Amino acid sequence: MKQFDVVALGELNVDLILNRIDGAPEVGKEKFCQDMILTLGSSTAIFAANAAALGTKVAFCGMIGNDSFGDLVEKSLKAKNVDTRYLVHQDKYATGATICLNYNEDRANVTYQGAMDFMRLSDIDMDLFKSTKHIHISSIFMQTGLREDILDILKLAKENGVTVSLDTQWDPAETWNLDYTKVLPLIDLFLPNEKELMCLTGSKSIEEGINKIAPYVNNAVIKCGNQGSLLIKKDGTMNLLKPYLNTNVVDAIGAGDSFNAGFISRFVQGDDLETCQKYGNMTGAVNTTAAGGTGAFTSKEEVEAKGKQLGWK
Repeated sequence: MKQFDVVALGELNVDLILNRIDGAPEVGKEKFCQDMILTLGSSTAIFAANAAALGTKVAFCGMIGNDSFGDLVEKSLKAKNVDTRYLVHQDKYATGATICLNYNEDRANVTYQGAMDFMRLSDIDMDLFKSTKHIHISSIFMQTGLREDILDILKLAKENGVTVSLDTQWDPAETWNLDYTKVLPLIDLFLPNEKELMCLTGSKSIEEGINKIAPYVNNAVIKCGNQGSLLIKKDGTMNLLKPYLNTNVVDAIGAGDSFNAGFISRFVQGDDLETCQKYGNMTGAVNTTAAGGTGAFTSKEEVEAKGKQLGWK
């Protein structure tokens, strides 16, 4: 028996979220916002916290500084029932932070990467690969060290019988320097959104992007925001699933990560991919009913109750 269902591997930072902002920022000028939240941030951490809230046994491996933001991150993960034994504490680098300017269903972010950018395979406790069923990796372009070691990490996972999911997230440098022809064959679940798929593959449409990854991908789900999601299976079959729409969106921060949390929480239980996709669509929608990436995920029962109100069965 594995100790954990999932180890979330990757970036850690705090989010300073500004809501109800009086227009877009302008250099040399100051704007007011009407609401501010300081909370656990980073896509991988949002995923981990929400998967744990759904009853999944989750641990986290990431690098933080020995500072107040690092303390907030670690305490927040523990409060969400995420095991923190694999966290790497670093004196040399500060914990990362993201300033998030939120505008309804869209946002503008500025991130200081800090410690997250320096973690390498050599920093990771090798026991991790023996203790979990699944590893989830996110925001690879924000983590230079992890990206450089990604093939070795994936090979170690395979050698230990661990399944792996990858959500690349956006590349802030917009270079998209990741060889998907080598990475995707080692990934069990590829979880980009439609824009990320097109940028990673240098495509002008989702269809073109799908055709480019087809020779290399095992299973993929393309997240299409308020249009739902598209499941692509290894045998080439596809399933386009409409969303469960929340008509009273608080914000959409972490909606994609919440989709991942729902999908993978069912995947590690052995459910079929269509069931996982349906659950992911539901958890992504429930995410938008509360502020921040984890606000709506207080318990599995409450998430599913909200999901039923949005049409999930």
